[in-house]
Amino acid sequence: MNKSVLAGFAVGTVLSALAVFAFQSDSFNSSAQAADDGTFRQLDLFGEVFDRVRADYVEPTEDAKLIETAINGMLTALDPHSSYMNPKSYRDMQVQTRGEFGGLGIEVTMENGVVKVVTPIDDTPASRAGLRPNDYITHIDEKPILGMTLSDAVDKMRGPVDTPILLTIVRKGADEPFDVKLNRAIITIKSVKYHREGDIGYVRITTFNEQTGDLLDEAVHTLQKQIGPNKVKGYILDLRNNPGGLLDQAINVSGDFIEEGEIVSTRGRHSADTQRYNARGGDLTKGKPVIVLVNGGSASASEIVAGAIQDHRRGVILGTRSFGKGSVQTIIPLGADGAMRLTTARYYTPSGHSIQAKGIEPDIIVEQNPDPKSKKRMMITGEAELPGHLAVEEGSTEVAGSDSYVPADKKDDKQLLYAIDLLNGVKKNAAFKSSSTTAQAN
Repeated sequence: MNKSVLAGFAVGTVLSALAVFAFQSDSFNSSAQAADDGTFRQLDLFGEVFDRVRADYVEPTEDAKLIETAINGMLTALDPHSSYMNPKSYRDMQVQTRGEFGGLGIEVTMENGVVKVVTPIDDTPASRAGLRPNDYITHIDEKPILGMTLSDAVDKMRGPVDTPILLTIVRKGADEPFDVKLNRAIITIKSVKYHREGDIGYVRITTFNEQTGDLLDEAVHTLQKQIGPNKVKGYILDLRNNPGGLLDQAINVSGDFIEEGEIVSTRGRHSADTQRYNARGGDLTKGKPVIVLVNGGSASASEIVAGAIQDHRRGVILGTRSFGKGSVQTIIPLGADGAMRLTTARYYTPSGHSIQAKGIEPDIIVEQNPDPKSKKRMMITGEAELPGHLAVEEGSTEVAGSDSYVPADKKDDKQLLYAIDLLNGVKKNAAFKSSSTTAQAN
């Protein structure tokens, strides 16, 4: 059975080493037998309950649904991040981690029972066909969307590359609905967005999928060309509200800033499960100052990157305390029946600290002070307040997360503006070790 691993979301391979011992003790054998007997009695109990539900529930039941729910209940009882994924959920997870799929290239939402286009993605079938923000999709292949969930509609719009699809569009200002015929293509989920802020390179990572490391390399090289490699004052790495993703990509991203040394380690139930991951060398930024933005929505793989940069003193962490998800999940395929997500290890920063239920404490704390009306909606409690979460290690104290609010308008974004001012030398802070005057002289 193949196993893949998610850290946060995080994926590698976990090898369990089992030590086998021979005991002559009668007491050991009898206690083991007793444990086995207890387990079998519980399994018999499950079978009895299952049969009684099938026979006597007020309405007919689906066996597959009952068993699926029971499996998921067993896994979710372990911790908030272990779960069962049915075949569809498993496929959706694979699309998310792969970072590409056959589709049209539009970001959509549901409004008044129809699909609303948020924005078409550049250089995709949707953008080339002239779809616009605020267009409404009412029919897919002449079948009405009304009554579908957003997930159902998205599933119908995705499909094999080069297959046709017909969308019926309602557009403000158009007299009547009209049809648009498109051919599906490979759509890449752009997990990295970037632009220059004067002589500062700004890079935002929204998730860690299979494309992230390559996209970050592309972003840094493009920014160096735009600004000039000797004129770059520094980089802002924005990991706010990034929920995590693939472990190997978190390692790759960290290695783009860290020349050498450990990035993260994972420790499972058995000592043989311990894995250490090191930087492969090659700081893309050539030692330029780095400021990493985090908040209560920065979790898992995001925290791996922030923790590595912080422990190596390669950059400054700015914002508010991160989420505190310090566990690794192994994805175990179950053939045609989907997969299970099982927590198999904790991860540790290079200094040996676990961030489980504690998060990353920024070097420079900057609060956003969101509008009171939006504060409740944007609040994130953090790992420490999730029911059934893994406890912190002995001797540590749990700490709640922080707010995840990020203003839509840059002029209101106190964290981003503070980082820009630091790199430009407008603000001074003892935690920011790199001199802006040195950066300007390069």
